[in-house]
Amino acid sequence: MPSAPRSTRARIREFALSLPEAVEEFPWGESAVVKVNKKIFVFLGAEGAEAPGISVKLRDEEAHGHALAVPGAAPSGYGLGRSGWVSVPLAAGGAPVELLCDWVEERYRTIAPKRLVARLDG
Repeated sequence: MPSAPRSTRARIREFALSLPEAVEEFPWGESAVVKVNKKIFVFLGAEGAEAPGISVKLRDEEAHGHALAVPGAAPSGYGLGRSGWVSVPLAAGGAPVELLCDWVEERYRTIAPKRLVARLDG
């Protein structure tokens, strides 16, 4: 994996795990997800993936449209795209890491218990 996507994935992973009570799991072998309250809020994929990317569910129509406008982005597979999940590649020249982290936080806030969102805001 090229250095930039590896660095981007590492920064997103670090950010996601910094959110209150977030945990990393590997339900499909090497492919990582980050959960809160037993619910996935970001798919990170495998660390050494040839084409690294993340998948995140965005309810905000503007954010969802923006995510789909990233070069190479597409509705997530396995039927998740119908529910608003978007797979975004981490290739150089794609979405800035700060924006990707904003999307991860948006998803976290929609599924985390209110007490954890309050800790995040506190």
